[in-house]
Amino acid sequence: MGRRGKKKGRPISGWLILDKPVGMGSTEAVSKIKWLFQAEKAGHAGTLDPLASGMLPIALGEATKTVPYVQDGAKIYRFTVAWGQERSTDDLEGPVTKESDLRPSETEVGALLPKYTGVIMQTPPQFSAIKIAGERAYDLARDGATVDIPAREIEIGRLDVVEHRADHTVFEVECGKGTYVRSLARDMGRDMGCFGHISELRRVEVDPFTAEDFVTIAELEAARFGVRDDSTDTTDVTDTAEAADTAEAADKVEVPIDFDAIDALLVDTSAALDCLPQIAISDDAATKIRLGNPVIIRGRDAPVEAEEACATARGKLVAIGAIEQGMFKPKRVFAG
Repeated sequence: MGRRGKKKGRPISGWLILDKPVGMGSTEAVSKIKWLFQAEKAGHAGTLDPLASGMLPIALGEATKTVPYVQDGAKIYRFTVAWGQERSTDDLEGPVTKESDLRPSETEVGALLPKYTGVIMQTPPQFSAIKIAGERAYDLARDGATVDIPAREIEIGRLDVVEHRADHTVFEVECGKGTYVRSLARDMGRDMGCFGHISELRRVEVDPFTAEDFVTIAELEAARFGVRDDSTDTTDVTDTAEAADTAEAADKVEVPIDFDAIDALLVDTSAALDCLPQIAISDDAATKIRLGNPVIIRGRDAPVEAEEACATARGKLVAIGAIEQGMFKPKRVFAG
């Protein structure tokens, strides 16, 4: 029998709240972060289009087990709708499909907002990741097909006008899972007869994370590679990082690595579970739970029943589970 290969990367866990730049895809961003941290495992909580910027929560290691809780969190976007043109992709990337000389007034735009607030039905864009007969809608659209994507229920908590100009309007929206901001631009433009598309899009929040958690690629590179104290070396940190942009290149480029500094930029895994009841348990109980065993929850304030709860020991995440008749039953266990 052949020898089983060793797992590559460090067993580092936590959330990196990336301020994704325009032009970088979500998958590319995850790969970049995974390499910078030399992490064993990484994933993201909600795709952000290459033409969009802003918050892309990236889970490393054990934090990947909490991705569904972040995906379900409310999101806040700030976006600009350019009036007068509808495009195939509902953003700047696609060709113009419809045009109008009409331009809406701020009063007309404001009067439309209640229609797009609350629980509404929305049809996703043709260029979206929705699956149609097992294929992604964007793959079918790129092949020239027009697909019938059924409308679905979404929830918009608020939709505000931030700024209005003759040819564009800046909005801020707080919305739930599954909302397509590009569809909002398309539908509002059609309602007012002027057509519209997204010309700028930025995600500013994904609950429970806020803008205070943002970390840029430049900050990560500076933390990982450090700043060289060599007056004769004029190489910029970013240049050094770009030279070592892949694992293969890194083997050929000598760069200082400070994992303590870059690890300090992570948000603790448990932050993603603030939406769940928190149960403090003893070390002995934590050991039993990590072996898959249920434990009795003690304390006057401990809930007797809960579909989901989060168990912690000494402030560290132990497991997600259900509480039934005063007993915590683990469903998903986290490494100590």
